[in-house]
Amino acid sequence: MHLHINTYGTYVHVKDETFEIRQKNEQGVVEKKQFAAHKVTGIVMTTGSALSTDAIRLAMQHNVDLLFVEHDGDPIARIWHSKLGSTTKIRKAQLEASLSAEGLRWVKSWLLAKLGNQVDFIKDLKKHRPQHADFLNDKITRIEALAVSIQRQEASTVAAVADTLRGLEGTAGRLYFETLSYVLPPDYRFSGRSRRPAADAFNAFLNYAYGILYSRVEKALMVAGVDPYLGFLHRDDYNQLSMVFDFIEPYRAWADETVFRLFSGKKVNQAHTTPLAQGVTLNAEGKALLVESFGRFLDADSIRHRGRNLLRGVTLQADAHQFANALIGRAPLPETT
Repeated sequence: MHLHINTYGTYVHVKDETFEIRQKNEQGVVEKKQFAAHKVTGIVMTTGSALSTDAIRLAMQHNVDLLFVEHDGDPIARIWHSKLGSTTKIRKAQLEASLSAEGLRWVKSWLLAKLGNQVDFIKDLKKHRPQHADFLNDKITRIEALAVSIQRQEASTVAAVADTLRGLEGTAGRLYFETLSYVLPPDYRFSGRSRRPAADAFNAFLNYAYGILYSRVEKALMVAGVDPYLGFLHRDDYNQLSMVFDFIEPYRAWADETVFRLFSGKKVNQAHTTPLAQGVTLNAEGKALLVESFGRFLDADSIRHRGRNLLRGVTLQADAHQFANALIGRAPLPETT
């Protein structure tokens, strides 16, 4: 269970070895809720909330991830226990792979999985929207062609074809989001991706969902012993979680589908966002709606994964361990053909 604290003035502390959350309701009365530490896997806190040092200590004792985020969902900081928890051999192998053809193999597998998920989602949309079949078939064909181009990229390092890969991925993304907008009800349509700030409600929801997913991916990599900053495709800029941005690609579809279903189901209204000078942002009601829906999607609904029925959040951690083991020769490399 992940606890998302997004109400101003909320205080998290410890009572009887449980996390107790205190916050005032609309009438000014303090309400209290308690959660057993062994049932909590992470606590996400936005600005304007607070927690005690005892709560930090209890979290570390139970391996509970503590994440602090901006109001738009972008991570600010994370508190993690001081032990590495894995062998440094993994990170050494990760660095070596980033400078070899092995890194390219991983990047291609992640991007191909991402585009494959995009195509699968559009095909699913087509089942219920036969009136848009020609438009959707055109987008499917074009994204599949881009996937073939990614598949054909060969080089001794990722760097040699990085710009080409980013260009192909970016083109696929534009086609994909153009498709999602096209099939939404007219009032919810949007013009491409936007962030900081989002230009529309759909992007505001999607940005926050990606923020949740970023934090989940970063934790999964850290638990597996992978360095979240040492990426293969994304540039090694200052303080950039390059490997998080690489590894997240196949899983973005989870956020896309959750947000799309909220909008196509007309569960989003003006009460869920707040206007900004040049865009919109999610308010507390919008965040609550998204967090509940995305949390259920990740941690309550199972999917078929490598012959087993697993929760999506569990598959993410399993894939991170698979990646780490492959880096040190204990698991097979990904197929890209």
